[in-house]
Amino acid sequence: MGRGKISNFNMSGDSDLVIEEAFRRAQKAHNNKAKLVASLKNRYNKLEDKTEFHEEFIRCLKYAMIIYTREPAVENVIDFVTKFAASFETPVNENAEEEEEEDENEFLNFLFNFLLESHGANSHAVRFRVCQLVNKLLGSLSENAQIDDDLCDRIHDAMLIRVTDKYPNVRIQAALAMSRLQDPSNFDCPTIKAYMLLLENDSNPEVRRAVLSCIAPSATTLHKIYKRTRDVKEKVRKLAYQVLAEKVHIRALSIAQRVSLLHEGLSDSADSVKEVVKTDLLPAWLHMQQGDVLQLLHRLDVENCAETAVTTLQAIFSMATSPDDLLQNGVRLDERKLIPVDSLTCENVLYWRALCEFVKNKGNEGEELLEQLLPEAAIFAEYLYSYLKSITQLSEEQRADMTQLEMVMTQEYIGQQLILLVGCLDISEEGGRKRMVAVLQDILLMPNTPTSLIGLLVEKLIGIVRDDAQKIQMVAEIISDVREPILPISEPVDENEKRRKQVKLAEVRVQIMEAKQTLEECISCQDFSRAAELKDSISQLEALKNQLFLEASQPADNIKEQRVEKSDPKTLLKCLTMCAELFKQMNIKRGICPTMNALIESLILPGVSNPNPAVRNMAVICLGTAALHSKDLANTHLVLLLQITQLDEPKIRISALRALIDQLLLNGLNILQDKPAPPAPVSQDDSNGQPEHQAEEEGTIQSILKMLSEFLDICRTIRAVQPPARAKTNQECVEESFLPTLRTLFNAPVTSPLSEVDASNVAELFVELTRPSALVKPAAVQAVSVHDSLAVRVCNEILRDISAPEVRVYCKTLSWLEINSEPGPANSELQLLLKDILQEVKDKHCIRIIEKLCNQLNGDSCSKSAGNQDTTLQNLDDNNGEVNKDETKAKRAKRGQKKASTAKNGKKASKAELSSDESDDENVPEEPPSVRPSRRAKMAAVDKTKQDLTALMNQEANGS
Repeated sequence: MGRGKISNFNMSGDSDLVIEEAFRRAQKAHNNKAKLVASLKNRYNKLEDKTEFHEEFIRCLKYAMIIYTREPAVENVIDFVTKFAASFETPVNENAEEEEEEDENEFLNFLFNFLLESHGANSHAVRFRVCQLVNKLLGSLSENAQIDDDLCDRIHDAMLIRVTDKYPNVRIQAALAMSRLQDPSNFDCPTIKAYMLLLENDSNPEVRRAVLSCIAPSATTLHKIYKRTRDVKEKVRKLAYQVLAEKVHIRALSIAQRVSLLHEGLSDSADSVKEVVKTDLLPAWLHMQQGDVLQLLHRLDVENCAETAVTTLQAIFSMATSPDDLLQNGVRLDERKLIPVDSLTCENVLYWRALCEFVKNKGNEGEELLEQLLPEAAIFAEYLYSYLKSITQLSEEQRADMTQLEMVMTQEYIGQQLILLVGCLDISEEGGRKRMVAVLQDILLMPNTPTSLIGLLVEKLIGIVRDDAQKIQMVAEIISDVREPILPISEPVDENEKRRKQVKLAEVRVQIMEAKQTLEECISCQDFSRAAELKDSISQLEALKNQLFLEASQPADNIKEQRVEKSDPKTLLKCLTMCAELFKQMNIKRGICPTMNALIESLILPGVSNPNPAVRNMAVICLGTAALHSKDLANTHLVLLLQITQLDEPKIRISALRALIDQLLLNGLNILQDKPAPPAPVSQDDSNGQPEHQAEEEGTIQSILKMLSEFLDICRTIRAVQPPARAKTNQECVEESFLPTLRTLFNAPVTSPLSEVDASNVAELFVELTRPSALVKPAAVQAVSVHDSLAVRVCNEILRDISAPEVRVYCKTLSWLEINSEPGPANSELQLLLKDILQEVKDKHCIRIIEKLCNQLNGDSCSKSAGNQDTTLQNLDDNNGEVNKDETKAKRAKRGQKKASTAKNGKKASKAELSSDESDDENVPEEPPSVRPSRRAKMAAVDKTKQDLTALMNQEANGS
């Protein structure tokens, strides 16, 4: 459209703007767009025939729509168009006539119709700007805005198509545009389905972020949002946590999901994700619980996720501003600085323990507060003893009752937390330390102490005792007292002795009767001296009779106290658990002392052959731990551990395998060579002339390697049934590790075993793991495959040093990749990189591979200049629809050169750079900075813009 037609819009009033002039001014950030909108709308309202206005408006708008890059001038124009179109929105008025509403919405409907007719343009820049404008227009309308149902359906259908566009930026804008078109209450809502498909399958992280920012949480979408907290990209995980914090109630999540969110979020490798969990998610959940931390712990089921709950509490404590904040929301201590036993719960005892550990870790800064949280060691020792002594003992029949079993499990959990609190006590005072040691010894000797608490009790006991020899002796004595307690023993009485005593008693009774008869006779004869003698004799006989009667009335068995060895599974398991904890806590450099060796011979080795599986398993654990303390012990029992890995129950086999691997990690395969060879005559050589013991050692080594190889075969079989490398996100992880792995192999010193690894085989393995055709579910969205992006990375690596010997391996890798040959920006970028390689590489083999790849991509186009991929907007006339091809070529060449130059610098691309490459230089807008830039800074940024629509508009006007 020429300038003659533009002049027809000129008017004498300064308040009315020509359309082209309005667009010129809109490019400048400092211009007041509200005034531009008001002035142009005033001009529009005065026109009776608005056709020419529409045509001129669209003509000016097209200049912005054919530019793909996010230039400030273009973005300013897009914002101006959005504000101008939104100004025609008709306020909701039920009494207004429909004809008046249609007149008011005429321009808005016209603009929407133009955009919807253009959304399928060949130019990706046009498609991007169409989706961007639709997004901004829908976002600028009020909440109660009314749009024609037919127009709304057309917008919906067009954006559903564009969310499958090959360009990520187009998909981003289309996804954002559909945010107001979704219906979370409709299970079959096509927008919701498209969103979930993008979240699950889109390879571009910025697209996933865009969907997360606008998808409405519901019973259908919640699981997809939750899964994004495990996304491979940091920004996606961060936004997923923000969405869950802002839009999802804690009750909408299962207990397992809550625990998983906190566990993975607070242990995330990215600090930004951890910070979001601490500053957004946790405060939001606490607000939902009215700030009650104990209620939040109840929502997490702390009995089954204690460590996650402790990590959560530490994150909450770290945000406290004062010590009072730590005390007011937690436990209620009595005057003894203890929680009353009848008030102990899983939540408050865990809070107490976590708070004490948090304060203790502060060092001197937390000493004063710790004194307010814990009593003296002696007082806490009595408190711990009284609680553990009161734990209910259940019979086998009672354990079948789940209610009683859960009650006992709760008691054991509380006891566990109280034992852990021992580590926070001040045991510097001698009296308190001795009392705590005595109490822990008594608790370990109690028959009703749960086995689940034995290891923890031994750990705390060993931690309090300072001398190593005393630690070993003390635990050994406790094991001896548990296994051989002092019990009352009844001994049977000899039957002959018993009969003799009964006869003697009968004789005494007869003698008493005869003496009494003689006494009566003496009295009647008045022989008083004789009577006195008889009376004394009767008294002595009575005393003897009483003594004999008392001995006869005693039980048949005599009760004596003596040590009795117990061999029941419960006792053996308890002793082995103490022994395992002892070996684990002692320094392996100390070696095996006689006391420890006695435990091995009398307790551990017999336990390995015990018929009870639990006893055998703990004995194997003890043997493996003890073998770490002595090479001789490991040499002696290595074959036994190897046999157990192949013969016993799965759980015990796993324990033996762990012990075996620990031994190999500590001492390597050379451990068998350190074993002293037994004396043997020369005649005992094997057929190869090797000594018998050497052949035995090699056989053992071969058995170990064969066993490990068989386990790997089993793993490979499982992977063949359920291959985990067959999801796109997993392939992206493998892609990230490709170059670092090969660099490690290429740079390995000659003395390293890695120098013997065939890098070509490793590269081929990576290619197979990332092959797009191996995906279980092909991506629903046609985007850049892993091999496409991997090809670009390999090309950049080649350009780092074109004369390096590893270039051959990289070129061979390129020939194995499944690269998409369809025209597109990724294809063009790869061709530019291949062209640069052809110009510099000298190796003929590499040249043949690169030329073949070029022909595979696009015939012989690699040797020619890359053609322009941008096409004109549909329905553009010859004068107004030309696209600056030279500029597009320069832009693409610049992008390829940028990656090549980055590679030449020898620096590994950062995550941010990789993210920007994948997102096609598009990012979901972050939150605006808190400090507003000055007007001068804004002007400087505008002056530095690389694109100005005025030049294009002037060029076309001059040409006309």
